[in-house]
Amino acid sequence: MIAVQSEESAVKQRISKPIVRHWSLLAAVLLPLLLSLIFSYFAARNQLSHHMSSIGESLMNHSEQISDRAAAMLNRLQPFSAQPCNRVLIDIQRISNLNAYFRSIGLFEHHEILCSSAYGSLVRPLNSLVPDWFSLQAGQVSALSIAGTYGVPNRPAILFVQRNQDGSGSYVIIDGQYLLDFMNAVGRHQNDVFSLQVGDGYAIRNSQLAPDNTLLWHNFHLTLHSARYPITLSVDASASEFIRIWLQLLLTFLSLGIILALIFILLANNWLQRRHSFRDEMRRAIARDEFFVVYQPVYSNQTGTASGMEALLRWQRPNGEWVNPDMFIAAAEAEQMIIPLTRHLLSLIIRDSAGWQVPDGFHLALNVAAEHLQDESFLDDIRRFARHMALHTRQLKILLELTERSLIGDPQAVIGKLNELRREGFYVAIDDFGTGHCTLSYLQTFPLDYLKIDKGFVAAIEDIEGETPVLDTIIQLSHKLALQAVAEGVETPIQLHYLQQRNVAYIQGYLYAHPMRSDALMRWLKNPPTFPPDSKTPG
Repeated sequence: MIAVQSEESAVKQRISKPIVRHWSLLAAVLLPLLLSLIFSYFAARNQLSHHMSSIGESLMNHSEQISDRAAAMLNRLQPFSAQPCNRVLIDIQRISNLNAYFRSIGLFEHHEILCSSAYGSLVRPLNSLVPDWFSLQAGQVSALSIAGTYGVPNRPAILFVQRNQDGSGSYVIIDGQYLLDFMNAVGRHQNDVFSLQVGDGYAIRNSQLAPDNTLLWHNFHLTLHSARYPITLSVDASASEFIRIWLQLLLTFLSLGIILALIFILLANNWLQRRHSFRDEMRRAIARDEFFVVYQPVYSNQTGTASGMEALLRWQRPNGEWVNPDMFIAAAEAEQMIIPLTRHLLSLIIRDSAGWQVPDGFHLALNVAAEHLQDESFLDDIRRFARHMALHTRQLKILLELTERSLIGDPQAVIGKLNELRREGFYVAIDDFGTGHCTLSYLQTFPLDYLKIDKGFVAAIEDIEGETPVLDTIIQLSHKLALQAVAEGVETPIQLHYLQQRNVAYIQGYLYAHPMRSDALMRWLKNPPTFPPDSKTPG
């Protein structure tokens, strides 16, 4: 008797079960926490970027509004530029006193200041006001940020100058303290650092940002440019400020992450329990003999009699509940139980065969899983099965049915195994052809004897004279490759006659016979029903 499962395999599974469980639960905990870290990180970056853009635009707008006032003041001073200082000084001083932001306003001619709100009619060179003077184009307003002026050397300012064609002109000095106060007001909560530069002048800063001192975290930088004035504004935020925002958001995300982790743990635990319980349930079902085999006869169009049968595994629980074969076979493949289940199938067939009496040349078709075919134990399992079967049914031919998926993986190894078995008297069929990943070249590459046509193609037959292009192509292909075709799922006389007209060798389906237990099959073979049920071709 073929063993259900070796002791070594059982030990490995007992060891792997808690390992898989622990890793699955650990993943269920870590995944939400990791997502919380990632989402909060990008949310913090987005929040800091939005904050920097918002306050940068606010400061830029404020700077442009002050510049607008300076430009308007220059225009207001232009009528005074052609008059002597003693006539316009009082007006200039009054205008200066009534307008905020201005440190000094005045008139100049060529390179000398002739009249100013700060120094009156005292003539001074422009270089005394601005040590690094810049060239002016007539008719244009020029602006430059400066570190200080003659009277206030340690406080920055912005100088606006307009020069006329005759060399005269006016100037306005904006006190930089207004900008510094605004910078400190908008940036005090998050310790933002601003740098405002007009033209190529001095950079007016509210503070200095500490340099980056780590490879993991970097300061954040944003640069804005005015569309109307030569103003460049830089906004800088420290890495520590980003970390502070990230930690605040992380607390919010972590609470959600913990909730998600608990949900994931429940789902993972439930999945693991179902997964392992189903695998354990299959093991218990094997031990309790809940599985059994049914056999579906195959009709030969050449002999007009049953020529073989396909073995199909079924599972009925002790309470009478049936487990769908598609479900438990798929679960067995997913949970590494398909090889033990196939070995159990072989042992059940051996047990059934003790009471068999079948005609010479009768074949038994077995479904072979891809995992089993590619396993090292496959040849030994099949040969052991054949030796046991020969004790009762020497005349029985064994047909191995392979799915298209079985041919993918290591084709040369599969070809070698199949050639060995064919030399020993086994036959090979490709099952459900056309529904998987098989290419036509596989039909020539792999050693095959039979081609089983999937019932989905047979179901497409609706009329004797109708056309089913895919089905017809498969049938013609089997003829050209000298493969015996077996049509599955034949349920109506129309399908039967359609296939007979196209010389399909074998028929399998409910029209001929339903799957049945071993004892019922032996009684059926002794007195099979008349077939085809209606000798006339359906209209």
